[in-house]
Amino acid sequence: MILLSEHIYDFNLDAALQIIPEQRRDYALKYQREIDRRLSVKAYLLLCEGLRKLYGIQEMPQFSYTTSGKPMLTHYPEIHFNLSHCDEAILCAIDTHPIGVDIESIKAYDKELAQYTMNPNELAIIERSARPDIEFTRFWTMKEAALKWSGIGMTNQIQEVLTECTGYITTTVSPNLKYVYSICK
Repeated sequence: MILLSEHIYDFNLDAALQIIPEQRRDYALKYQREIDRRLSVKAYLLLCEGLRKLYGIQEMPQFSYTTSGKPMLTHYPEIHFNLSHCDEAILCAIDTHPIGVDIESIKAYDKELAQYTMNPNELAIIERSARPDIEFTRFWTMKEAALKWSGIGMTNQIQEVLTECTGYITTTVSPNLKYVYSICK
């Protein structure tokens, strides 16, 4: 199940902070910007919604973490999930198999960052694109989703992430061209 929401301001943040578990509240309150706190809480609420719809789970889940830092549901380790957010939207994925997601705002193309993070083939595709900003963001979300799917997190080998990934990746550009998201399963 994939849940995507652009409704960042459709809930009372203070009220939500009072009902979510302390663990998640503390995590959200570490953010300095209100929007980041909202995104963090909304991502958790989307996860709760998905767990209710898919599995009938009513209680708010607690997280445990793998040695590499990937979150998992403490009382339901057989259920896999992943969360991501950017300033425009929140993405939540729930599955019976490992899953990774990433969502990023489309920003001005940064050639130096692209040269550092992309391999020569990816860089050539980006440079030939009519919209290098979108194409770079597409590749970046694919890499992040693949890394989150694998559970290893960021790596110094970022250029080769996609050539080494054995997962299936789908990518979507928002209709309003504000963000891109990728899902790896």
